[in-house]
Amino acid sequence: MAREFSRTDRVGQQIHKEIASILQNEFKNRDPRLGMVTVSAVEVSRDLAYTKIYVTFFENDEEVMDNYLSILEENKGYIRTLLANRMRMRAVPAIKFVRDGSLSEGIRISNLVDETLNKDKERARNAGRSLDEDEQED
Repeated sequence: MAREFSRTDRVGQQIHKEIASILQNEFKNRDPRLGMVTVSAVEVSRDLAYTKIYVTFFENDEEVMDNYLSILEENKGYIRTLLANRMRMRAVPAIKFVRDGSLSEGIRISNLVDETLNKDKERARNAGRSLDEDEQED
């Protein structure tokens, strides 16, 4: 019977869980400058030597988010040490933090859709008809 998940997937899931816990509990005490951060995904190389940790910040300011990312990058050695203490692996992968832009991109696209719908409704209103009537005719 084949395994459902590869070793890299299992290691990635464990790293995701441990890094999220480290950032929320232990690292917060070391560097209080870091705001609310969430680990959104983890990618581990096939040889388990490198890992990319995708993080999301609950901020709208690009400069603040870049600052938070630089704080994580400056302290990745410390975070890797904490990770090594929690995981039973011969060698813990090297860490690279990457800002996950999918959340902000999703919000941007949603805003564009809302803006387009509002413009269409305004055009329909100016033409003397309702978009709801057009949808009912179809």
